[in-house]
Amino acid sequence: MKTLAADSKEKLEQGRVVNDFSIQVATVNGSGSQSSNSVLMRSIFQMGIPVSGKNLFPSNIAGLPTWFTIRVNKNGYVARKSDIEILVAMNPQTAIDDVKSLSPGAVCISPVELKLDAIRKDVLHYQVPFTELAAKASENLKLRKLLMNMLYVGVVAELLNIDHGQIENSISKQFEGKAKAIDLNLNAVKIGREWARENLKKEDPYFVEPMDKTQGKIIIDGNAACALGSLFAGVTVVTWYPITPSSSLCEQLIDYLKDYRIDKETGKASFAVIQAEDELAAIGMALGAGWAGARSMTSTSGPGISLMAEFTGYGYFTEIPTVIFDVQRVGPSTGMPTRTSQADLISAYTLSHGDTKHIVLLPGSIVECYEMAGEAFELAEQFQTPVFVLTDLDLGMNNWMSDPFEYPTKPISRGKVMTAADIEKAGKFERYRDVDGDGIPYRTLPGTDHPQAAYFTRGSGHNEKAGYTEKPEDYVNLMDRLEKKFQTARKFVPAPIVSVEKGAKIGIIAFGSSDFAVIESRDQLKAANIPTSYLRVRALPFTDDLRKFVETHDHVYVVEQNRDAQMRDLIRLELPDLAMKIRSVKHYDGLPIDARFVTDAIMEQER
Repeated sequence: MKTLAADSKEKLEQGRVVNDFSIQVATVNGSGSQSSNSVLMRSIFQMGIPVSGKNLFPSNIAGLPTWFTIRVNKNGYVARKSDIEILVAMNPQTAIDDVKSLSPGAVCISPVELKLDAIRKDVLHYQVPFTELAAKASENLKLRKLLMNMLYVGVVAELLNIDHGQIENSISKQFEGKAKAIDLNLNAVKIGREWARENLKKEDPYFVEPMDKTQGKIIIDGNAACALGSLFAGVTVVTWYPITPSSSLCEQLIDYLKDYRIDKETGKASFAVIQAEDELAAIGMALGAGWAGARSMTSTSGPGISLMAEFTGYGYFTEIPTVIFDVQRVGPSTGMPTRTSQADLISAYTLSHGDTKHIVLLPGSIVECYEMAGEAFELAEQFQTPVFVLTDLDLGMNNWMSDPFEYPTKPISRGKVMTAADIEKAGKFERYRDVDGDGIPYRTLPGTDHPQAAYFTRGSGHNEKAGYTEKPEDYVNLMDRLEKKFQTARKFVPAPIVSVEKGAKIGIIAFGSSDFAVIESRDQLKAANIPTSYLRVRALPFTDDLRKFVETHDHVYVVEQNRDAQMRDLIRLELPDLAMKIRSVKHYDGLPIDARFVTDAIMEQER
């Protein structure tokens, strides 16, 4: 028997849109829709079609509106797209506003009782008796509410011609080890699919067709990638306090540690995880562990960063290694916990009072979340300082298609650590003396068996021997050495990714998750005969590549997701003589930045 989509194929041949649209599912938080949306997205992914998934969810209680958007794109674009072609309107609370937000010609799949066809006549409506179908799926009233989600999966699958075998595979994976749940959900999909085949006349142009662009790819979120990177980097002490959107980073890391860091024979763990009473305690314990010689870390978001200011400054001044993951969200204050942002940049870069500058890593992909997590621990120990890894809610919590990760082969380096034998050979040890001219002193670890190995760690003024001092010249010497160390870091932090377009007079600079939108925007601008070059910043401090890039373009647009153009201002401070060249594209409504926004903003300023 032909499917509904196959029956309509010939009729819609002229206006077919294949593997290039977005599906938005509007439901309520806590309804079980996450599993259904994951099944839908993975089924398309397993057909070889590039996808990305973004969850817009409430910050407080279950029962409030949530939206999950699946972008299907044959060209591999994965940034958010503001236009929605297919809406699955399952939430009566938001249904009217949801359908009103659609562009003319869009598709709306909805429960028949909502009568959304009366709201928009310029939208194609598929009305489905979901309540009636749910009764066929189960006699249990509670289960009916959950299975309602798989019913819309079946309807969407039939309309788009999603391979049923991939639906089955996705459900089996989603509910692995739960045979009853697998059978119930498969049956619900079948009921929805059969009803759509028998009762709906396909009039929309949207289809999926198998491709081969996902072979060897994985789907994972950035928090999980950071957790894996930390695991393979050898982290042994994890201190944290739960906060959206960073909580899942430590939660997943705990699961990985339990799987791989507990001796199967003895049952002993080679790690310690402590949920602290607050973020202040978390960073304090992380620094204590770093001082003791452990590879330590904590994870948080903006409000937690604020609380960590004093201890982070202490770590900078006393030169103690640790790693701080900041999964950014909208602020100030508690802000909007479940919306994304890139507004902690300056806060993290200069966290503390006084003259303070930190190494900050800025991953722009899932692979970089994994790789830079590991690199952060290396840099923290090499430079004996807190190192920040800044992601954001979009990168950290959403679903991304990615290349798989490579197992690290580079040996772990502990930096300039002196053993008892090293001290004996050198003849002396002075904790804060620059011996090699790079600003980085040598350290010892507690328990080093040598009479000269011990020193006082103090956050007050200290000299090269770690002795207390209030002499102006000692303070100047110390601060100058810390600055020298920071300048040395420019040679070791991840270099920017640079793409130079021949003949381009316009340059674009971005960082983090804005990369996905910029990649797509550059293609849009090129189609409009506006060639652009692109530099993606991957770390602070800046490297020498930045100056060369700005010098060789007439205008440089800095794309970022914050109100105050923080990256632009940092670049202007770095290159004051080139400040007039640097312009801003700012996006800060809490939604992930989209390519069209970038394109329109640049074209408007280029008029």
